[in-house]
Parts: sequence; structure tokens; C-alpha cells
Amino acid sequence: MKNLVLIIAGIYGTLSVILGAFGAHAFKKIISAEKLLSFEVGVRYLMFAAIVLLILGFCLDFQDFWAKNAARGLIIGSFLFSFSIFLLSFSEKVNIPNKILGPITPLGGLLMILGWLALIIHLIKQR
Repeated sequence: MKNLVLIIAGIYGTLSVILGAFGAHAFKKIISAEKLLSFEVGVRYLMFAAIVLLILGFCLDFQDFWAKNAARGLIIGSFLFSFSIFLLSFSEKVNIPNKILGPITPLGGLLMILGWLALIIHLIKQR
């Protein structure tokens, strides 16, 4: 699991830099300023996840239920949260109904929160 967490951290970091560059340059001409701000939130959270997952990947052994679920919650939650925001930012251009994507964003946020809580429980148990 350690390697998987580090690989996903690398993927998230890479994607956040690439998507951030597109958002800063190419997407300004395609989507509204309001949608671009939302897009940037997705990029920011993806980079936060990359950094946290790198730290977890180097510091945890993932032998414990809570450590594994901290990583899972952050990986899956960040993916759902950020990528649903990316798609919502382009929903007018791609014709994706907000009714489908709208509920995915808070679900991703909830999974991230649960990941953080699992990390807290893991750290408390390690004392």
C-alpha cells in the first residue's frame, strides 16, 4: 500500500501542476471567471492531497486499519471532490447535468474528512 500511496501522490501532484497551468492560461478563454475560480479550488485540493499522501507514504507503514483508511479516504475523496469540480467547471461546455455531478463533490469532501479523522485516530492509537 505504501508504494500505491506514493504513486498516487505523484500522479495527483503532476495533474495539479498540469491542470493549474491550463487553468491559468488556456481555460481563461473557455470558461467564465466564476467557473475558473471553482476549477482552481479543485486544483488546490488535488495538490494538498498530493503533499499529504507523500507525507503519509513516507511516514506510515499502513499495517493498521486506521492508517489504511486514512489513505483511502484521502485518495478517493480527493479524486471525487476535485474531478467533480473540474467537470462542473466545464458542465456548460460539455453538457453534463449538474444533477449528476453536484452530489459527488460533497461526497468527496466527506470522504476526505473521514480520511483525516482516520489519520487522527491512527495517531492517537500510536501514542
